[in-house]
Amino acid sequence: MREFNRGAPRRDFGGPREMHKATCSECGQECEVPFKPTEGKPVFCRECYRKKKSF
Repeated sequence: MREFNRGAPRRDFGGPREMHKATCSECGQECEVPFKPTEGKPVFCRECYRKKKSF
C-alpha cells in the first residue's frame, strides 16, 4: 500500500511546463509564462509579479 503525504503540495506535474510568450502589462518587456495568456487579462513578468505580490 502506498502512503500519501496529504499536507505537502504536489509539484510533479508529469514533465516540463509549456511556456508561452507574452508582453508584461506593467513594464512592457517580452517574457514567458507557464500558461496561455487570455486576451484582456494582465500578464506580468517575474520581476513585476514579485513587486505586486509584495504589497
